[in-house]
Amino acid sequence: MPDVIELVSDWAGRPVSQTPIKGGLSHLIAKVETGDGERWLLRVLDPAVCAAGLGIPIDQEVENTIRAAETGVGPKVIHHFPEAHALLIEYLDGITLNAGQISKNLEKVAIACRRLHAGSRFVNDFSIFDKLREFRARCHTHDLGVPHGYDDVLPAIADIERAIPAVPTVPCHNDLLAENFIAQDDEIRIVDYQLSGNNDPAFELGDIAAEADLDPDQTAHLARAYFSNGDHDSRVRLFQIMSNVTWTLWFSVHHGLLVRQADFDYEAEAAGKFARAVRDLDGVGRLIDDVRRH
Repeated sequence: MPDVIELVSDWAGRPVSQTPIKGGLSHLIAKVETGDGERWLLRVLDPAVCAAGLGIPIDQEVENTIRAAETGVGPKVIHHFPEAHALLIEYLDGITLNAGQISKNLEKVAIACRRLHAGSRFVNDFSIFDKLREFRARCHTHDLGVPHGYDDVLPAIADIERAIPAVPTVPCHNDLLAENFIAQDDEIRIVDYQLSGNNDPAFELGDIAAEADLDPDQTAHLARAYFSNGDHDSRVRLFQIMSNVTWTLWFSVHHGLLVRQADFDYEAEAAGKFARAVRDLDGVGRLIDDVRRH
């Protein structure tokens, strides 16, 4: 990122050093520091990511990141370098969560989501069902490989879509793997708004459950921590399935269309997500019936 680092140095009025941060599978991320100890996070957004459907357009991600920061949940945006598609944001001192830690912090995770969802609406809308159709079409167009048996589950997915009621949407992150949560003092912050957009809040919770592979009891705990009752448990679990089914194709598309990190197995990740979706589809009829009753 030498050109971007030069821009940061010019903006800061003094030289900065960079330390790449691993973890992001799409964009480039680095910690940048000045000699006198100031630190920021530099996020360089790759236009090829949104061109492949793997993220929202850059201008939308930038604006949504700004709006998320206004809630206090997202990191503050320090500076935007539009010519470099780069954001300089607050460096969050804290603990990056892993999947095992999510189940121990369900109430705090729910609080963070409620704070984000109560903020200003994002500039775009997001539907996991539309995203699935987009990915499937992209896989067909480019002859991309998908896990064996993928199309066999699509009739059940159509049943889920018909059963999910239309509800008021809120500004959602939509990609809450554990590593996008930073525990800071007694609260949890949320980073990386690559797939953000206004959506059903139950999808946000179902996506968290999918990424952390929460069991049904843990997923119900998360749903009730957010909604304060059990009326939405089954809807959240249906969205847990939708998360795994849809993000299976995110990895298939990334594997087929973008430069891949040598130390990450995109095909294995797609297979793992699909296997979890198939496992959870075993009880989909009961979940659909319960959603329709509510």
